[in-house]
Amino acid sequence: MKKFVFVFLSVSILSGCAAVMTQQLSDARREFANDKFTESAENFSGGADIQSQNNLQLLITGLADFTAKNYSQSDAAFEEFNRRNIDTTSGSILREATSLIGGQLSNDYKPSMMDSLFVSYYQIWDAIGDGRYDDVRVIINQSYARQQEMSREYAELVEKNKNRITDNNNEALSKITEQNATWAAYSDIMNPALMYLSGIWFLNDADFNNARTYLNRANGMTPNNPFIKSDLELAEQNTRPANTTWIFIESGFAPILHEETMSLPVITNNGIIFTSIAVAEPIFWNGRTTINGAKHLADVNAMFMTEFNEYRINDALRAFAAASARVVAQAVAYNSDSKFAGLIGLGSTIFSITTNNAEVRSWATLPEQIYVIRQHTPKSRLIELKSGDKIVANINLESSGNNLVYVRLTGGTPNIHTMKLN
Repeated sequence: MKKFVFVFLSVSILSGCAAVMTQQLSDARREFANDKFTESAENFSGGADIQSQNNLQLLITGLADFTAKNYSQSDAAFEEFNRRNIDTTSGSILREATSLIGGQLSNDYKPSMMDSLFVSYYQIWDAIGDGRYDDVRVIINQSYARQQEMSREYAELVEKNKNRITDNNNEALSKITEQNATWAAYSDIMNPALMYLSGIWFLNDADFNNARTYLNRANGMTPNNPFIKSDLELAEQNTRPANTTWIFIESGFAPILHEETMSLPVITNNGIIFTSIAVAEPIFWNGRTTINGAKHLADVNAMFMTEFNEYRINDALRAFAAASARVVAQAVAYNSDSKFAGLIGLGSTIFSITTNNAEVRSWATLPEQIYVIRQHTPKSRLIELKSGDKIVANINLESSGNNLVYVRLTGGTPNIHTMKLN
């Protein structure tokens, strides 16, 4: 009896790791939504300093510090992240082996390509907010080189997964493929908000060649945005905008992940045995705020799902391979002639269950959608943001001329940053 109590407690405690992580991210997001930005990051990281934080903690901390207008601290967290993740596209044999043996959560969080592009996006805001104008060009150039590399890697991943789906036709992959078909996601790893912000910077700096390049890219990803077209026309005319304010509006939160299990058949010497694998499933934010006159710039849900759908095919295949190996190991252990066969088999069962976890970690404090407003800078330097007849926020600009404004809407008090363009 004591043996089975031990099994139950071991399984209950260890197999709940994914649920604990989902809850921690939900808590961090809730505090963020209630304007407790730094508290959200400190609680999630356990108060650790930047050098001691893991990859996901650095992302949560960097965005929290930016939102709290601690631009230098935000940049420091993101720079530490960049230093550790120079090549986010390559795999690791050791990492794969560790995942197979200990489950998805046994490794540090592997950043997505989208994570890296949003780090560059927020570092541009950090640099402008800090007045480090010379750094903006460096960040933009580095981010574009990274995007080019990621695009090639992503194309290879898509092609590889097509072949793997054909070769490994099973219930898990069929379900994931069916879900993928419901998403009209981006066909490439690009961030239109990053492209447009870069184009605006070059346009204001009268660097018209680079402005045309980045605004063309942004226009290609968001072809129905009239504000991007207006700026592209100015770049083509070699004309710097005057008395213009750009307002970037981020609304809601990106998906959060939770773990679900799926039963699959495994063929052994004892016949067909059903085992279960853990897969991550997204939960989408419900409650976005729409602003009058704002035009859509970036669908972060679609950006997230574009990459997530491809990588979870890998996760499902890895989980299925690991589960199959563990089922065989259990069968061998239980059927051995050893007097410890029952104990060995029991241990194998515990290990199989407790290491069956899905990768539920994600940068859950990113926005759901990004919109933009481009308008003439009023003489009063006051801009009202309205949703229907309701005033959502009043923006007091720093000066006349050209300005950038960042707004984050999460359901709490609107978070507003105003920045004078040089």
